[in-house]
Amino acid sequence: AAPPPSASGEPAPPPPPLQYSLLLQHLVGDKRQPRVWDPAVLGGIPCPPKSEEQKMVERVMESCPFKAALACVGGFVLGGAFGIFTAGIDTNVGFDPKDPYRTPTAKEVLKDMGQRGISYAKNFAIVGAMFSCTECVVESYRGKSDWKNSVISGCITGGAIGFRAGLKAGVIGCGGFAAFSAAVDYYLR
Repeated sequence: AAPPPSASGEPAPPPPPLQYSLLLQHLVGDKRQPRVWDPAVLGGIPCPPKSEEQKMVERVMESCPFKAALACVGGFVLGGAFGIFTAGIDTNVGFDPKDPYRTPTAKEVLKDMGQRGISYAKNFAIVGAMFSCTECVVESYRGKSDWKNSVISGCITGGAIGFRAGLKAGVIGCGGFAAFSAAVDYYLR
């Protein structure tokens, strides 16, 4: 199709060719217009406003006591499972030093497994609650939710646990727990 003629009867001049550099400025350069990502515009699932009950449940679930209780229960379950597992593969479970050739009974083995499971469960629950509480306090104090919170709270928790064995153990515990917290936070975020 030919361009329409102008008022003087001459055909209109063709538009100037689009230069590559101008196109790049609009796509990735300083003239680029940022687009707001709105799922509703893209055909996303509409989200009705939250009710007061939903807001209350969210506040409870994001509170420090709830996070600490959840970490405590999770630590108890994980520690119990870990304790039972390690007791199951330990060859000294049910071992009697007075009679080393006697084979332990199933009751003795299960009793030792239960004792170790409860011991590990309590320790993991304490560490989980302690870490969760310190992370919540650090996050509340800093006013930010980022990776630094877990590193700081890991250092506090590891240092407090290790400090019972001395200053050197406290420093090592702080560094080790902070590094582990950073690694876990890196992979979860």
